Amino acid sequence: MSMIKYGLIVFLSWVGPSHAGDALSPMLGKPLSKATIQQRNFTVFPNGQGLPVGQGSVSAGKQVYTSFCLSCHGFEGSGDSAEELAGALHRLTDNPPDKTIGTYWPYATTLFDFIRRSMPMDSPGSLSTQEIYDVTAYLLFLNNIIDHNKIIDHHSLAKIKMPNANGFINQYKNNN
Repeated sequence: MSMIKYGLIVFLSWVGPSHAGDALSPMLGKPLSKATIQQRNFTVFPNGQGLPVGQGSVSAGKQVYTSFCLSCHGFEGSGDSAEELAGALHRLTDNPPDKTIGTYWPYATTLFDFIRRSMPMDSPGSLSTQEIYDVTAYLLFLNNIIDHNKIIDHHSLAKIKMPNANGFINQYKNNN
């Protein structure tokens, strides 16, 4: 038996089989409950598969944005302590590039999924499906991707053509 294999066996027997990292853990955070894991156990694909039933409007999205997003992302997504979301002055090929929703993101469904999983930063997962559809519509509007009166829903979101849809290597086949 090589020295490396022997050392690994000794180390694993020393830390124990079921709690190998517990003794070295900085003890930050807390374990997720089964309900929280179930709530966040979803996948939204570019073709819309996995989107929850719902719809949203630009006008309602502006209210959601004002309540939950403005303090970090600035007026109309212009950026503040967090990244700018809209109002790009430069293309991705410029120096410096502007990586906003309109210049960078390839799928509108990815925007919905990102907001659902991680926003607002101080309480991710706290927005309702309605609020997520609304703020998604507002952000798409700010990036000149949809009109002010457009209603988005679980059927139409995947059909929205993003300006950078062809800016990445497409490893996902859209089956619409």
